[in-house]
Amino acid sequence: MRLLSNLLKGFIEKGTLQLIDVEGKRYQFGGRFDGPSVTARLHDKSLYTKLFFNPELHAGEAYMDGTLTFEEGSSCYDFLYLFSINRRPLGDHPAQKILREGWKRLRGLQQYNPIGKAAENAAQHYDISEELYRLFLCDDLQYACAYFNSPDETIEQAQANKKRHICAKLGLKDGMKVAELGCGWGGLALYMASLADVEITAVNLSGEQIRVCRQRAEEAGVADRVHFKQMDYRELTGKFDRVVSVGMMEHVGVNHYDELFGQFKNLLKDDGFGFLHAIGRMSPPGTTSPFLRKYIFPGGYAPALSEVFASSERVNLWVADTEVWRLHYVYTLKAWRERFMANWDKAAEIYDERFCRMWEFYLIASELGFLHGSNMIFQLLLANDREAVPIVRDYIIDDEREMLRQETKSRKVAGPAKKTVAGKAAAKPAKRAAAKKVVVKKAAPKKTAARKTVKNSAVKKPEGSKASSK
Repeated sequence: MRLLSNLLKGFIEKGTLQLIDVEGKRYQFGGRFDGPSVTARLHDKSLYTKLFFNPELHAGEAYMDGTLTFEEGSSCYDFLYLFSINRRPLGDHPAQKILREGWKRLRGLQQYNPIGKAAENAAQHYDISEELYRLFLCDDLQYACAYFNSPDETIEQAQANKKRHICAKLGLKDGMKVAELGCGWGGLALYMASLADVEITAVNLSGEQIRVCRQRAEEAGVADRVHFKQMDYRELTGKFDRVVSVGMMEHVGVNHYDELFGQFKNLLKDDGFGFLHAIGRMSPPGTTSPFLRKYIFPGGYAPALSEVFASSERVNLWVADTEVWRLHYVYTLKAWRERFMANWDKAAEIYDERFCRMWEFYLIASELGFLHGSNMIFQLLLANDREAVPIVRDYIIDDEREMLRQETKSRKVAGPAKKTVAGKAAAKPAKRAAAKKVVVKKAAPKKTAARKTVKNSAVKKPEGSKASSK
């Protein structure tokens, strides 16, 4: 315990950690400043060394394996909350500085995502049971940050807000061609199709998600103009009026950003523009948590804005608009965590208790990364031509309010049970001269794969289980 005690004495400044070792001896750390009090017990002597050298990885693994438990009313959330408010002192420890410098040197290898390897990494997280995701996501299976007008809104309301906010920025018109890079379970593509008579090509690496997407498009009667393809975003060709990507850049890898922005440049028509939504950080470039990298998002990374803009500059793209969301993902992840915890027994039936502890650790760590860490969401509008995007942002607010007004009106007429293909009532935004851009050069145009076993023994696939669908 000597090494671990040395680390914890300098690490915990706010709050108190009561740590009980394998022999039952109790140690107390912290207490210099106000904060939560947490009691934890270690059941394996190897953790004395493992937690000293790599606490971010081995604390999660020990909790998964049951060799780190919590007592006297403490929980995993309390433990990680204590960790999150003492993050800076941990990073200042000499051993941790060396570890982090090593991670930075290896991050190009850790985020190596060429075609083929990227599909393997995506399968580890997304080709698992659809039933699991339905336990904690909204009905539309939105697995990206929601947009809360108030923390009191439900996750369903906030995800509808998010889709509306995105589509208000896009200014969709009948006849447009839209590409979506990384389409999840298809909710945004179907919502776009409900707003305008657009043709959408949406790509994704996950066979399980594409299966669900295609089924939803068939059920909605839009499969003739909403095409879901299982392919790498780098393999898509053609020219589009809009190119959209939500929650995919986190899986691209820092050495592949020029490929992503290069695709925006190549796929966009001269007068078109793109939309990018991703997790980022307000701090300088860093690395991915070793626990998340190993068990949740292999090859993943949330970039600093300096890394994002450096790449867009290299490929000569206009960043026509930038928006940053700070607390929205805190509320989103809190809702997901609470729903998952309420459905713990169902999740354990699909997989097992170890998987549930892994997923709980992931959701908590992610939530606290947005609450106390440097994580945030950024949204960009990208264009080849400086005139492609309206010169003022008023059109976004105007269209967003009009869509909400039309949706509210539709719900009153149709009743609460009736929904559109995207799971929410929607209508085309009114055409207004104020929303049109100033045109200088030319007028605006008219407009089921088998589930794979998760690596590192994070998921043990139940025998005979099948992913359900709507």
